[in-house]
Amino acid sequence: MYFLHYGDMTDSTNLIRLIQEIQPDEIYNLAAMSHVHVSFEIPEYTANADGIGTLRILDAVRLLGLEKKTRIYQASTSELFGKVQEIPQTEKTPFYPRSPYAVAKMYAYWITVNYREAYGMYACNGILFNHESPIRGETFVTRKITRATSRIALGLQDKFYLGNLDAQRDWGHAKDYVRMMWMILQADEAEDWVIATGKTTTVRDFVRMSFLEVGIDLEFKGEGVNEKGFVKTCNLEEFQLPIGKEVLNIDPRYFRPTEVDLLIGDASKANNKLGWFPEYDLKGLVKDMMQSDIKLMKKQQYLEKGGYKTLNYFE
Repeated sequence: MYFLHYGDMTDSTNLIRLIQEIQPDEIYNLAAMSHVHVSFEIPEYTANADGIGTLRILDAVRLLGLEKKTRIYQASTSELFGKVQEIPQTEKTPFYPRSPYAVAKMYAYWITVNYREAYGMYACNGILFNHESPIRGETFVTRKITRATSRIALGLQDKFYLGNLDAQRDWGHAKDYVRMMWMILQADEAEDWVIATGKTTTVRDFVRMSFLEVGIDLEFKGEGVNEKGFVKTCNLEEFQLPIGKEVLNIDPRYFRPTEVDLLIGDASKANNKLGWFPEYDLKGLVKDMMQSDIKLMKKQQYLEKGGYKTLNYFE
């Protein structure tokens, strides 16, 4: 049986009470203000929740005398590498964070290491590169792309706007990464791990792959803020858009104050020591996300045409 408890990463008393009540064998700290762009607008809250919040969990476990019972997984991030110092990035690559989110996560990383070494706690960092799925938040770039692509293909939206199309990311499926999180806490020793696919793709190519899933090939014209995406061909009868239709523009508002241009991880340690390898490739991830969003947007289309069926958006 599962129980939902309400907590707040900025409330020490609340976290101590919950951990005392639950007496957990494992804690997976996935809580964070995790939107990089937004972290520039609310840096203090980001530091409080993402950085000090991790300390609150670690110290609650210590104060309650659970340091030998409770294993802790801290969700770290590839954003720690920021202005990358080497390619690809491994567990030994120096950090160079480029956002308030990444800086807060850097504190969380090192306080996890510190409590492990100071108190003998089983506490690990999983340095996760970008992990996506059909339930990714709608403001994150991959979900923004697949959602907008689906709406445009169905005639529910005219175009959409992105920032830096040249940014490169190591995108993997969240299913693979969650499996690795569990494997990390089953290992004999507490260590820190890079979780990545080892392949990098531009935002532009992710857009192109998403449109190809609905039979639409795009071409891109212009450079920088003047770059635009146009329909080149349509190959599926269900999704017919006019050739030459403009579907993508660049909006400077979506550029970060300090950009992270290239992230690509080397998960050799996880491959060799834990036997973890991703089961999904990028094409499979995009297909999964697009199929889900097409289904979701068809339901919305049905409603907009006067349907009154009760909808379950988690079907």
